[in-house]
Amino acid sequence: MKEFTVRPDPDDPRLTRTVSGIDHDGRKIETAVVMERPLTLFLNGREIVTMMTIGDHPDYLAVGYLLNQNMLLPDDRITGIEFDDDLDPEVVVVRTERQTDFEDKLKKKTLTSGCAQGTVFGDLMEKFDEIRLDPAAILKTSWLYALTRKINTAPSLYLTAGAIHGCVLCEEDRPLLYMEDVGRHNAIDKIAGYMHLNDITPVGKIFYTTGRLTSEMVIKTVQMRIPILISRSGFTAWGVDLAQQAGLTLIGRAKGRRFIALAGAERIVFDSDGREIGDEPARAARKASLPEETV
Repeated sequence: MKEFTVRPDPDDPRLTRTVSGIDHDGRKIETAVVMERPLTLFLNGREIVTMMTIGDHPDYLAVGYLLNQNMLLPDDRITGIEFDDDLDPEVVVVRTERQTDFEDKLKKKTLTSGCAQGTVFGDLMEKFDEIRLDPAAILKTSWLYALTRKINTAPSLYLTAGAIHGCVLCEEDRPLLYMEDVGRHNAIDKIAGYMHLNDITPVGKIFYTTGRLTSEMVIKTVQMRIPILISRSGFTAWGVDLAQQAGLTLIGRAKGRRFIALAGAERIVFDSDGREIGDEPARAARKASLPEETV
């Protein structure tokens, strides 16, 4: 699989629009802002949820959402995915060969801290202890430094407009799938959907996110059987506890040569001198963390 098989398209006119305003000095400015639109998901004729999304890859988002909520099982045969963008809100319908037990899943929910829609339905927490992540997986620091550099400098909606989260499926030092959305849960669901529909194994994979390492991100990464999760952002206590419980390698605050591992550090292979990497360039930093004059 080649680098950036899927990547953001900041030139897609459906994903951003230009808005006029003024800056802090009263000067007129024009700036790009990210679009968000409602998408209603149906499973076999039953309405499941309406989510806010930027609107790209509705098929991957729908399948990944259902998988990560355990409403769709890995052995369920998908017979069709229909998308209608003429409706308001837009609609995506996933059809399966056999009926699913989504009614029971909808009754059981766990509130999380995910942006816009922090809810995990179904019996995911009950199954969490049953998942075994690959103990032989490793993360070389040379891979980590290469990944953060490639991801943070790749063309993206974030660099164009900000106000968006990104998730990336990686292998060794190669970013493979780069998805963005207004909520990090949407971005990770898109990757889960793509992996399922294209029969991509989690073996040897690494997951990168721009967002916080919350319980939701840890749960979904473990659900996808990916043993290593990296973020440029920080941690929540429950996220760390769950990562330690699941045997997930959890790395946060990965910027330039710096990172912190709070779980699964035994997988890290220090094969590169971080002093040679240097600190993160200003353009690659998240805008909220920059001095005003560099934004």
